[in-house]
Amino acid sequence: MYENAFNKIERDLRAEEGIANELDYVEQTSWVLFLKYLHDLEAERRDRAELDGEDYTPIIDGDFRWDKWAAPKKDGAFDHNAARIGDDLITFVDRELFPYLASFRQSATGPQTINYKIGEVFTELRNKFRSGYILRDVLEQVDSLSFNTQAERHELSQLYETRIRRMGNAGRNGGEYYTPRPLIRAMIKVTDPKIGETIYDGAVGSAGFLCEAYDYMRTDGLSASDYETLQTKTFYGQEKKGLAYIIGIMNMVLHGIEAPNLVHSNTLNENVMDIQEKDRHDIILANPPFGGGERREVQQNFPIRTGETAYLFLQHFIRKLKAGGRAAVVIKNTFLSNTDNASIALRKELLDAAELHTILDCPQGTFQGAGVKTVVLFFEKGAPTRDIWFYQLDPGRSMGKTNPLNDDDLAEFVELQRTRANGPKSWIVTRADLDEDTYDLSVKNPNAPEAEALRSPEEIIADMLARDAETADILENIRGML
Repeated sequence: MYENAFNKIERDLRAEEGIANELDYVEQTSWVLFLKYLHDLEAERRDRAELDGEDYTPIIDGDFRWDKWAAPKKDGAFDHNAARIGDDLITFVDRELFPYLASFRQSATGPQTINYKIGEVFTELRNKFRSGYILRDVLEQVDSLSFNTQAERHELSQLYETRIRRMGNAGRNGGEYYTPRPLIRAMIKVTDPKIGETIYDGAVGSAGFLCEAYDYMRTDGLSASDYETLQTKTFYGQEKKGLAYIIGIMNMVLHGIEAPNLVHSNTLNENVMDIQEKDRHDIILANPPFGGGERREVQQNFPIRTGETAYLFLQHFIRKLKAGGRAAVVIKNTFLSNTDNASIALRKELLDAAELHTILDCPQGTFQGAGVKTVVLFFEKGAPTRDIWFYQLDPGRSMGKTNPLNDDDLAEFVELQRTRANGPKSWIVTRADLDEDTYDLSVKNPNAPEAEALRSPEEIIADMLARDAETADILENIRGML
């Protein structure tokens, strides 16, 4: 229903000189969609208040309402005479609309309110439209979209996810915002979140983990109280980067979460030794950024000091889990075997503080555009690790843009993980089998077919000498013919 509108918006944006790439496309589409969503949300709340005989105080009022500046109507039809266009539209957006919306961050009663989210989004964002004529076309297309029903939101969320995925494939910077959804769904199936549990992602990105967890938990038989719990007391996240924060907010909104509990802050600025029980969560689902080079003052917040961002996040996640809490965290596979002091110390801490019960070894190409192989660590906070079930994912094909990971690829893993069964791709390693000096957790499948034995150096040299002798005989015979 809305595919044509999204395609038309995309064509308009290609002609906009202020928008250079897929990241800009998603960012600029996001703020326009967000304001239309808020308009529909306010209309719904106003109607509800009238039915209940109550007064309604709008969040956005006056000339800043969507139906005043973006899509003015007269007798139910678009009023072109009242609509701003060209330079007047750009000037209004840059000098009046964005500053007004950014001011909500100061006037909001708290960081978990929709008012505060509006302020955060429009403090971070900059309007990149330069042509008021192109922006006018985009506004009219977005005005044709409706957020009023679950079916409409679902379609919009699918279209938005497609744009996020393309942004993730657009280049190295975009890739950090997108984790393959089949992998996320498998991680959620294994951790199996329940209503009443809280779910946390400290590197939230486009909020793929939280959105998929919401879809997993939102069943048809939910009571009103369970639905309210899902909406307000279940999903929590933090994100450092402004663009990712905005995309994460919009993605959760489109999936049906009205006021996402996302905080715009650097998770690693929090001293892990200061984390209290009230700050902890039942489930952690995350794909923290790899590499990086965190400053020394950030490293001071962690007992194991390292510049590797993912290692700092892993320490944060261990301490952020409640006792008995469950986690599934993506990390590059070199974590399992690196011999530097930080890697060894962190492996030991993980094995001692939690039961690392499963390691999923992902093949090359799982993350498109990423040059590193990854694994997923599944652990439960509390008792130390006794044994680890490894599963080596092998889809039987090379993966890329035309052959991405799919749900069927992970079906066997999810099924076997319930019983941690041994098989051609799975095996168990006990804690007693580990080297106590290195705690090496390298993926070494004992059930894989044995490779053909390599020849010894002596055999290779003898074969080379024999070939040399044969060549010499042939050359001697040729000489005799001359």
